[in-house]
Order: sequence, then C-alpha cells, then structure tokens
Amino acid sequence: MHTHPLHLVALQGSVRPGNNTAKALRILADEVTRHDGVTLEIIDPTHLHLPLPGQGTSDDVAALQAHLESADGVILATPEYHGSFSSVMKLLIDNLGFPSVLAGKPVALVGVASGRVGAIKALEHLRSVASHVGALVLPGPVSIAGVRRAFDEQGNLHDTRTEERLRGVVHALVHYIRTTTCPRMALENMVRGVAAAA
Repeated sequence: MHTHPLHLVALQGSVRPGNNTAKALRILADEVTRHDGVTLEIIDPTHLHLPLPGQGTSDDVAALQAHLESADGVILATPEYHGSFSSVMKLLIDNLGFPSVLAGKPVALVGVASGRVGAIKALEHLRSVASHVGALVLPGPVSIAGVRRAFDEQGNLHDTRTEERLRGVVHALVHYIRTTTCPRMALENMVRGVAAAA
C-alpha cells in the first residue's frame, strides 16, 4: 500500500549542553527510521535568535515558522523546570506567530524530569498552552522520570518499558496523521477537483 510521505518536526525545549531532552529526541529520530516515508527534523534552538515577546522578529523566527508550517506533525519535548515546562519551550511557542503555525497541527508531547514523579506538571501546562494556540494535542504524553540516571553512556534508556513508550510517540503521531489528517486532505482535494470540473 502506498503511503503519503510525512515530515515531522520536533522542538527541543532545552539548550543546556548534553541535555537529556536531546537524548530523548535522538531515540525518536531512530524510531522514525523504522517508519517508511517518514522524516524527522529536530530544531535545536541553542543558536537561534528568538526575541522575547514585544521585541520584534528575526530571520530565525521566519525560518522557524516556515519549518513548522511545512510539518505534517509536531513533537514538543521539554524538561520540567520549577513545576512547569521550560522557558526555552515557551519562547519557541511565543515565536510561532499569531495565529500560531501550530494551529491545526497534530502535536505529541514528551517531558523529562529529574524527580521520581516525572514531568507531569510540565506536560499538563504544555498541553494547555499548545491547545490554547490551536494545536491538536494527542493523548498519552510520555514522561521520563529520574532522567539524570535514565540514559546509559550511549544515550539509550535503561528501562525498556520507558523506551517503548517513548518510541510509541512516533507510532501514535504517524497513525493519527495517516488515519485522520491525510484522508481529510484527500477528501478536500477530491471535492475541490469535482468543483473545478463542474
């Protein structure tokens, strides 16, 4: 069966050297290679010039918005800081325009936290903000607890169940897009074609 090629974009909500959010995203990138016709672009904001709200715009902002605009689906990955998601992630979202280019996009959430409870609060807040700007936030966000000890030296997760849940983010996002978004687009294009022919 021929499947429509899909392009996913992940936003990395941490700029700390050697950050664990990036390690989680590398596992997702590996998982993407197991899905035919799916690509993943990870946006690391470390060297992007992203103005604070009210400080205008930049070439990096325009490029960031263009990358997200072209995405079939989005992954937002954040560490938990002080009971919420990172200021880096908030700055990324704040630079996605008004209305946001996330509006109408299927979005999956991933959080990492050093505590035993995981990134539950961060993911609750991120879901609220992403939904507020119009994203279609998928259920089942993945939280990695005890993240400072969760990865081995090669960047693999010690706990296989956690790794399976993390890799499942890609499957869930691709499945949603292919069963919901793509058929809807095909139907809209077919209707336009019929209307144009009439």
